[in-house]
Amino acid sequence: MITDQKCKKCRRAGEKLFLKGERCFTPKCAIERKPYPPGRLLSEKKHRSSVTEYGMQMREKQKVRNTYRVSEKQFGNYVKEASGKQGISPAEYLFEALESRLDNAVLRIGFAGSRSLARQMVAHGHITVNGRRTDIPSRRLKVGDVLAIREGSKSSKLFEGLAEKLKTLTAPSWFKVDADKGTATLQGKPKAAQGSHTFNLTSVVEFYSR
Repeated sequence: MITDQKCKKCRRAGEKLFLKGERCFTPKCAIERKPYPPGRLLSEKKHRSSVTEYGMQMREKQKVRNTYRVSEKQFGNYVKEASGKQGISPAEYLFEALESRLDNAVLRIGFAGSRSLARQMVAHGHITVNGRRTDIPSRRLKVGDVLAIREGSKSSKLFEGLAEKLKTLTAPSWFKVDADKGTATLQGKPKAAQGSHTFNLTSVVEFYSR
């Protein structure tokens, strides 16, 4: 049932949000088989109704929020925080805040294959930051922070073959990954232009400013 809900979110967004991780790359992906919103009749799939500017902004907001798996309240707080910052555009700051979350970082550097698994790893205390165990998925990372697998968790099946896997993956440019040591260092602030997803975050900020 949970998996079906994830698929519906992608179909509503009109694109893959990769909520199921690696399984989104298979031909069985729902949006590959049904590239139209859930509930729409098959005969109507090519005739989408016109969407207002407000509707487009709301859809974009939902797409971003569902991708990062944050609650409406938490997401609203991120936007409020971004809108109050000086010297940086709200959209750029919002991207930094979302990408700097610990659960997101665990996914981006390849420790986990999906965001759900990444959050589970953090919540169960499998991840350390600067050598200290942490169980807060929303923790905001700072430049210089080092992520690693907790020593007592390295034998878990969750991390079986991780070193080999990390060598085949390309992490975002703001991370430096050491596959042999199983560590990743945040060496710079996340930049939207270099991100793996394309979001219209300016539209999202405007949605909340209405």
